[in-house]
Amino acid sequence: MAVLDMIEKENDIKKVPPQQYEELAGEIRTFLLEHVSKTGGHLASNLGAVELTMALHLVMDLPTDKLIWDVGHQSYTHKILTGRKEEFSTLRQMDGISGFPKRAESECDCFDTGHSSNSISVGLGFATARDLLGESYNVISVIGDGALTGGLSYEALNNASKLDTNFIIVLNDNNMSISENVGGLATHLSTLRTAETYQEFKSDVHSSLSRLPYGERVARRIHTTKSGLKQLLIPGMIFENMGVTYLGPVSGHNISDMERILNEAKKVNGAVVVHVITDKGRGYLPAERRPERFHGTGPFDVETGKPTEAKKKPDYTDTFSSVICKIAEKNDRVVALTAAMADGTGLRRFRSRYPDRFFDVGIAEEHAVTFAAGMAAAGMHPFVAVYSSFLQRGFDELIYDVCMQNLPVTFAIDRAGLVGGDGETHQGIMDLSYLSLMPNMTVMAPKNKWELADMLWFCSRYEGPSAVRYPRGQAWEGLKEFRAPIEYGKSEWIYEESRIAIFAVGNMVENALLAHNLLSFMGLESSLINARFVKPIDREAIDRAVKDHELIVTVEENMLHGGFGESVEEYLSELEADIPVLRFGIEDQFVPHGSVAQLQEKLGLDAASIADRIAGEYRKLSGIPSDSEEEGSRDS
Repeated sequence: MAVLDMIEKENDIKKVPPQQYEELAGEIRTFLLEHVSKTGGHLASNLGAVELTMALHLVMDLPTDKLIWDVGHQSYTHKILTGRKEEFSTLRQMDGISGFPKRAESECDCFDTGHSSNSISVGLGFATARDLLGESYNVISVIGDGALTGGLSYEALNNASKLDTNFIIVLNDNNMSISENVGGLATHLSTLRTAETYQEFKSDVHSSLSRLPYGERVARRIHTTKSGLKQLLIPGMIFENMGVTYLGPVSGHNISDMERILNEAKKVNGAVVVHVITDKGRGYLPAERRPERFHGTGPFDVETGKPTEAKKKPDYTDTFSSVICKIAEKNDRVVALTAAMADGTGLRRFRSRYPDRFFDVGIAEEHAVTFAAGMAAAGMHPFVAVYSSFLQRGFDELIYDVCMQNLPVTFAIDRAGLVGGDGETHQGIMDLSYLSLMPNMTVMAPKNKWELADMLWFCSRYEGPSAVRYPRGQAWEGLKEFRAPIEYGKSEWIYEESRIAIFAVGNMVENALLAHNLLSFMGLESSLINARFVKPIDREAIDRAVKDHELIVTVEENMLHGGFGESVEEYLSELEADIPVLRFGIEDQFVPHGSVAQLQEKLGLDAASIADRIAGEYRKLSGIPSDSEEEGSRDS
């Protein structure tokens, strides 16, 4: 019988004899490889956190105790140990379990996560509420060293220093976030990792004193002055300088050592950091060698580590990667920034070719935006490459540091629209709305890879804030014959017919084109317009559509509230134009995980749904009976 078969629900791990812990860890890694290789998901981070998760579950009583995972992409072992083992074949699939902690899935998931650097704030909130309500349970926040580059974590640490009740922060230190960590904190933690002098000194002193009369009393006195010892032997003890107790470092793959130090941490009357060192990708050689490749992976062959779904054509990220290097070659004032996502955003090539003009600021999007603003004010043209949902963190900085001063900063917004398996926290469905409300901001969306290239070149010459948003995945190559030069604020008429005018934004041009063809089969003429610019909208194109059409349709993979369609409606209201508008987009909701195709169909953004709804609306407006009404009339 496999050891893993003993675990059916939370706390069952406590039934496993200690001598079988290593065997259980191996079985969990095999289980993760077997399932993630089929479904895709976050692999390297989970392989590195197996023993750490086991130790946490051994010293905690779930769900009474509260375990908060920063980001949560490393919580797969936690899910396995809390009764979700049998559901792993549905990981990140439509209606299956999430790749992140979800309160709706289990009582053992006390907080929904998916983005970085918030776990200390959340844990502090739990600890404070616990005391106010007179309750008694342990609160442990697990945060990676990469996430500590986010400013929110420091705000929380500063606040936690005032706490006079127990709160444990586990620092999972693997020297990586998604890419290799950068900056002063990474250097500091490297110093702590190698501070064996202090660890050996502390162990020897405590061992010697325990054998002497009154030795324990002396040891306790030394314990109260340990801050001074650490300052002497470990330079720059940032945590203790902030008033937070520090324990460690300890191997994150030695369960007994972690149990001991975690139980010691429970006795601290205040906030305490337990520094745990782990190996990302541990136990699977391809992931150990290239942890960034297996951070978030699609299905792959376990034997070779190679993807089972071969990449057929370049994606939008590849296009950006190629074009930004060509722009930089022509313009030595162009610089590129990323927030710990050099690989994900396609800037690896730029970093290699122009190392002096490449900047990775760590997981710190707010800083990235304002850093770029400073460079722009000094005469450079920064390109900030960032995922759509991650850019939301820089909202305030976008408004006041970039837009208010009308600075030439370009935001290359990757993963815009629906992204699939990562679910609610990663769907890029709000950028058109929040960017469009900012004065001076210009917002564009390309229909295909060639238009993305043209828009990036346009932005490199534009003397103001600009944003180009493009989706995840294979770059569409359709309509390549339509490549009129980018003209500020102007859309592109692809087909000009009558009756219905369809304005489509970015990647939705592909589905709108298919819908246009379906409408033709139904005997309904429609014009197809590639919006190109979401802000400013092309008012002349809308005037033209009002003149020659009976129905205006807008299609966008963004929230309806504040989106392109709402801007069109607002302009038509100003005109007092008597023409109906049918808007396609995403209602006021968070979108769960599933494939992009499944989600588009569910949200009514696939070509068939678009065509059917347009046809129904046009027939209703024109008094033409629908097919079902005609059938009913014949029956009567």
